Amino acid sequence: MRSPMTPDELKRRTKRFALAIIGLVGSLPHNEAARVIGGQILRSGTSVGANYRAACRARSRAEFSSRLGVAEEEADETLYWLELLEESGLTKGERIRGLMEEANELVAIFTASRKTATGKN
Repeated sequence: MRSPMTPDELKRRTKRFALAIIGLVGSLPHNEAARVIGGQILRSGTSVGANYRAACRARSRAEFSSRLGVAEEEADETLYWLELLEESGLTKGERIRGLMEEANELVAIFTASRKTATGKN
């Protein structure tokens, strides 16, 4: 069994996710649909790590939980946009499936962490 991820490990993981999102958006076709969806996924996908870092600097348990909730929402929103990209046929392949898996895992991590922080297990 793997030991729990440290805050620094999760910071690195969310940064890698943001960088992968940036790379994906850069590879999208040059059309209106890809531009709009790409902009949305770029905003949500890069804000996951920023909000997690803000949670790590929280001054209270309530603020920590709130920021984790925002990171969780952004990861879930990113998953939605990834699903749209795939289902619309704008992009395909292992790259997007890997990002979808990572977004799902990040949602699960933030959900579990928020429940632990609020004592609502």
